[in-house]
Amino acid sequence: MPSLKDLRNRISSVKSTQKITQAMQMVAAAKLRRAQEAAEAARPYSQRMGAVLANVASTLGDADDAPKLMVGTGKDQTHLLVVCTAERGLCGGFNASIAKLARDHARKLLSDGKEVKILTVGKKGYDILRRVYGDKIIERVDLRDVKRLAFTDADAIGKKVIELFEKGEFDVCTLFYSEFQSVISQVPTAQQLIPATAGGEEEAENAAGDAAYEYEPDAVSILDDLIPRNISVQVFRALLENSASEQGARMTAMDNATRNAGEMIDDLTLDYNRQRQAQITKELIEIISGAEAL
Repeated sequence: MPSLKDLRNRISSVKSTQKITQAMQMVAAAKLRRAQEAAEAARPYSQRMGAVLANVASTLGDADDAPKLMVGTGKDQTHLLVVCTAERGLCGGFNASIAKLARDHARKLLSDGKEVKILTVGKKGYDILRRVYGDKIIERVDLRDVKRLAFTDADAIGKKVIELFEKGEFDVCTLFYSEFQSVISQVPTAQQLIPATAGGEEEAENAAGDAAYEYEPDAVSILDDLIPRNISVQVFRALLENSASEQGARMTAMDNATRNAGEMIDDLTLDYNRQRQAQITKELIEIISGAEAL
């Protein structure tokens, strides 16, 4: 049984931890607002970019001169997984859920006889995936020194992916990130980047219609410029969604940690009072027994 001094030290230690978790929760709440606004502002641009891409691609059809980034290499053998996670932990299962989705996808591809290559964005994703797929990781992007995400950060990643594709390093590229929905809900998401998809249902509906468009220059030239830009835009959106999801997950995790610390302090205080009362009672019994003996 711990002594009274040990219990006092432990209570003091848990109280200090509680102050830290409270501070981290407040910081995460402050950062969450900015990150959420940035993520929500990027969504319409990303969706509209997909609609424009779908519209232009629909006029091109299956032309022989279609950009390679759109039609792919014609093979499905080598897959590149771009896994975006956070640079720091203490945010619940945020990093683990993204890594798990990428790990399950890689496991399925390998079981089908495909070759897998991984490009990690963020320290935590690298630390998790290297335990199982360390030999598959071809590059790691470090954003620890980036105080505020900018399009140039995503553009550098997008250009790196395109460079690898042009060198014939892979056939299909899939982006993994967490889409922010609320403080308590972040959804791990996989999105194909190459071959460039023509967008989802919403973009397809926007692309379809009776209106006729004329493009200057031709559609192929527009797609040659639009698809690389769209890849960087999608990466930028993924980074912004991740940033908001990370702060939301950290805010929730620190709130839970603060409440758990409070419950632990209550339990330790109760144990301390019981043990102190028992010790006082024991001393009183010894005093009374000694007085009666005299």
